[in-house]
Amino acid sequence: MGDIIGAGVGAGLGVIGSIFGGISASKAAKKRKKAVENEMADNEAWYNRRYNEDATQRADAQRILNRTEDIIRNRNKAAAGTQAVMGGTDATAAATREANAAALADATASIAEQGAAQKDNIEQQYRENRTRLKGQLNDIEAQRSQAIGQAIGGVIGAAGGIASAALGKVGSGGGGGNSGSTKSSGSGSGGAETPKTDTKNNF
Repeated sequence: MGDIIGAGVGAGLGVIGSIFGGISASKAAKKRKKAVENEMADNEAWYNRRYNEDATQRADAQRILNRTEDIIRNRNKAAAGTQAVMGGTDATAAATREANAAALADATASIAEQGAAQKDNIEQQYRENRTRLKGQLNDIEAQRSQAIGQAIGGVIGAAGGIASAALGKVGSGGGGGNSGSTKSSGSGSGGAETPKTDTKNNF
């Protein structure tokens, strides 16, 4: 009986340890998963904000536009000064307008090109971050499943220890009973008395 009790106590401690370890691992995994999910939400928000922003409002785009405006302004001043001194023609005014339009078109094209490159860069960063974070979630889920499996295995192993101890005790007790039974049976047959013959009737 003492062996069974000792096995039960040890197994109980093992069960408690397995359950506690499984719960702790599950809580830690849940906390890490929440942190990764928050980072994924931040990545989504960053992507939506940066990808859809107005390319003309970026600092580099504003520099291009300001420089183009300065060029057009200086060209208009030069054309106005030339016309005041030497007189101007419709052809001169048309040439000035054409040059200004070309400068503005070049600036717009440059901004659009840089904006497209910026979008490609944002898209790449977003996809890389998303892939990395999804990998972390998969790792967390795998570790959580492993911890649960180990906890279940610990419980099953502890239960098996109790069963083994109980079966061993029963087997030992059963052997003693059979021995005692055999001994009693032998003693009974060996102790039987031989019937006596009555000699008086012979005479």
